[in-house]
Amino acid sequence: MAEYQAPLRDIRFVLNEVFEADKLWQSLPGLDGAIDAETADAMLEEAGKITSQTIAPLNRNGDEEGAVWNDGVVTTPAGFKQAYTTYAEGGWVGLSGNAEYGGLGMPKTLGVQVEEMLYGANSSFALYIALTAGSTLALDAHGSEELKQKYLPNMYAGTWAGTMCLTEPHAGTDLGIIRTRAVPEADGSYAVTGTKIFITGGEHDLTENIIHLVLAKLPDAPAGPKGISLFLVPKFLVNEDGSLGERNAVSCGSIEHKMGIKGSATCVMNFDGAKGYLIGELNKGLNAMFTMMNYERLSIGIQGIGCAEASYQSAVDYARERIQSRAPTGAVQPDKAADPIIVHPDVRRMLLTMKAMTEGSRAFSTYVGMQLDTSKFAEDGAIRDKADDLVALLTPVAKAFFTDVGFENCVHGQQVFGGHGYIREWGQEQLVRDVRIAQIYEGTNGIQALDLMGRKTVANGGAFFQVFADEIQGFINDNTGADMAEFVQPLQGALDNLKQLTAEVIERSKANPNEVGAASVEYLHTFGYTAYAYMWARMAKVALAASTDSDGFYQAKLSTARFFFKRLLPRIHSLSESVRAGSEVLFELDAAQF
Repeated sequence: MAEYQAPLRDIRFVLNEVFEADKLWQSLPGLDGAIDAETADAMLEEAGKITSQTIAPLNRNGDEEGAVWNDGVVTTPAGFKQAYTTYAEGGWVGLSGNAEYGGLGMPKTLGVQVEEMLYGANSSFALYIALTAGSTLALDAHGSEELKQKYLPNMYAGTWAGTMCLTEPHAGTDLGIIRTRAVPEADGSYAVTGTKIFITGGEHDLTENIIHLVLAKLPDAPAGPKGISLFLVPKFLVNEDGSLGERNAVSCGSIEHKMGIKGSATCVMNFDGAKGYLIGELNKGLNAMFTMMNYERLSIGIQGIGCAEASYQSAVDYARERIQSRAPTGAVQPDKAADPIIVHPDVRRMLLTMKAMTEGSRAFSTYVGMQLDTSKFAEDGAIRDKADDLVALLTPVAKAFFTDVGFENCVHGQQVFGGHGYIREWGQEQLVRDVRIAQIYEGTNGIQALDLMGRKTVANGGAFFQVFADEIQGFINDNTGADMAEFVQPLQGALDNLKQLTAEVIERSKANPNEVGAASVEYLHTFGYTAYAYMWARMAKVALAASTDSDGFYQAKLSTARFFFKRLLPRIHSLSESVRAGSEVLFELDAAQF
């Protein structure tokens, strides 16, 4: 079985050649010269080493051993703690953290590359890092200066970890009905009481303290989501001098026994009058939490990319070595009993699908990272507003489409192995199990599709969509030469289709609100394939212009682009027809008839 290797060549291609990230970084005064191409390359090289050599080897034993709960104490799999210490000592936990409080201040465009390596190496391990990064983001954006100075440095250093505590046994998507309560105390703190479930990294042995961000309501809070506030609740209280004090009234009641990501502790957390501190304003907790959600949802989307890349590497290695039957056109290796299965058309179909969709995903994640950086660091208000609109529009696409195609790709990888793909020792069945959760948590993909179709498209009359469509149209208009025709012409057709589809759903929803939900999933997938067509056209343009190609890298890019446009992009036609079928057929059955 092939060992995971960080795909640095392709990451550099996307980052440096397709998007010229260094130019973006130098144009954003908010980055204050913190990063340049040379520094980024050195950091990627080091991240590739630690993920491939230190973290990836723990993936299988992490799955087989799993996180273990014993009387409120959670122990992570063997090797996790040592690897985490190594990772934290390198400053990686605070990679994109605010430099004022000890973070490295790196842009998200770089961060998404490191996240992909982490998820590709070991999804369970990566989740501990991802939750700390997300919680520090919310704290930095909305916490008081006192809270930031007290907690952020140790969280960025990896000495303390972070969580986000939203879900309750009766309240998942509908957070407005949470029951966790926060009662004001005389010293300005709050006594937080309630139970949260599905809390990633709620308890573990990797750090000396865990900082929980908890959604709760005051006793007199308004009903529904408008009454939710956000609180910081540490596992151990922190003394005035920064040292750890007594244990807070928060405990892990149990951990879940799951289909995958078994090395990640998914906890039931009980808060029994635990001391907490308000983050941001009262009754504005969802606003504060959603500051981190754009980043977290992109991160979970990247889990789909990382797992798919790991699956692809293993599947390609196997397909080159496994010999079965002869090629349809005659023996390729007549000196052997059979030919390697990579000669067979269907195996190539699966491998090319994995390659095209994973590389398209990598380009799109980088593009979304650029919008996040622009939104955060640009000084020009108009540029920042445009990036804000694109972030709002594309975040649900990234989370849902990355993970839907990531799961599809891992299933393809398993299928390439045949019966061996079902056997534990080859690793493919673990990837299928691990990546499956990414379609569910951080908002199920159905909810992401509803967000895209309803709030991000129909609600504003397609205004956000038009920003993205105009950019794609501008690229098409600038690349009308004969050399780009095979890529630009189908991109134009896909864009025209998506424009028409968007207008149709907006119009139909005026008379029937069910049209939004009925169209949402297929619409998101149509959007995703169209967005990838834009990414592949941009990659093809760079590959066509390459002056040298000693290792065949650019030719492989062009061949993969052609495969995408000819074999994968046509999926938009069946998806679009499903959208156009409308909602009526979904409601012909009474509930009792199901």
